Amino acid sequence: MIIDPFFYLCAIPAVLIFGMAKGGFGGGISIISVPLISLAVSPVQAAAILLPILVVMDGVALWSFRGKWSRENLNIIIPGAIIGIVVGALSFRYLSEDMIRICFGLISIVFSLNYWFKSKEKPKQEISKVRGGIWGAVAGFTSFGIHAGGPPISIYLLPQKMDKVLLMGTMAIFFAVVNLIKVIPYTWQGQFSTTNLLTSLVMIPLAPIGVRLGYFLLHKVSEKMIYQICYFFLFIVGLKLLVDGIQGMLVS
Repeated sequence: MIIDPFFYLCAIPAVLIFGMAKGGFGGGISIISVPLISLAVSPVQAAAILLPILVVMDGVALWSFRGKWSRENLNIIIPGAIIGIVVGALSFRYLSEDMIRICFGLISIVFSLNYWFKSKEKPKQEISKVRGGIWGAVAGFTSFGIHAGGPPISIYLLPQKMDKVLLMGTMAIFFAVVNLIKVIPYTWQGQFSTTNLLTSLVMIPLAPIGVRLGYFLLHKVSEKMIYQICYFFLFIVGLKLLVDGIQGMLVS
């Protein structure tokens, strides 16, 4: 089990933030979790430690939104996500840790800039097999590497302006399926070492706490303010990962 205090200084807020997202406090903020943990351990290890915790969170989310989802959307985005996961599994294993840091850094920076400069209002869009398949694949890819499928799939689902409960239920089913599928390539790549699993087990109790905190903050704190804070730190963390990755490649 990891005993480095700095690791837990990064990992505890990362898990709580992801739980807050699962609790309905905006799925987009969860993207900061893996880059934040990556300040203490390698990005690959950070993702491996977080995955079992996410599976537990998904179970809570499935119970909360049982029977409420868009079957038509799921039939489109889940096959796309599977393609994205396969691409991620086949590509990430051949990248060095520095290359992965660069990828994670770029993804973090791009999503931060997209949040700050995106159009605030979009016309309502209908369900689309093409757009759904593409964004589902992107979500599967980013979810495999950095557990950050929320922003890409939101780009597809949010413009449909469906009922909030239906939206959250659809996302709950989507990520429950995606995270369970990811267990296969993670196991195949040997990422579930004893150290990683024991560290995950220690932090699993934080999962329901994070979810409940998300429910609480949803009604007590400005969601816009939390988003601005999280995406600011996401940008800073992404920038650091990008710089560290470039420096590591130059040295090697």
